Amino acid sequence: MAQQPDSTTSSLAESPAPLPGPPPEYAPIYISSPEPGEISTPESGEPGPQRIPRWLIQFELFLRVMLRLYIGLAVCYAPWSHGLWDRNPLFLQFPTLAIYAANGAVRGIVSGLGLLNLWIAFQDVLRHRDR
Repeated sequence: MAQQPDSTTSSLAESPAPLPGPPPEYAPIYISSPEPGEISTPESGEPGPQRIPRWLIQFELFLRVMLRLYIGLAVCYAPWSHGLWDRNPLFLQFPTLAIYAANGAVRGIVSGLGLLNLWIAFQDVLRHRDR
């Protein structure tokens, strides 16, 4: 019976799970949090943290502000537009929802959300103006 495999050997790879028992002794690793605008790298002999390019930070801020301005203006304008609000297919399909949507308070709340989005965009511009 030399051709049959031994029942004590396994052809499967060893499990990556840690073995039970006490944890191995390691030297303590002190990890400091990276400064804003830096990327931390693993401690494998690579150079220290790399800085994100200034142009990339500015471009991300520009895109974020433009998106918030666009969404804010659209949400402010939509409740008062007859084409977008009164003849909305969703409101035509659900007449009960159209009754609530026609209420001036609901239109004001939706417009207020748009104004809040505009305010956040302007705050981002003012906060990052000096950079």
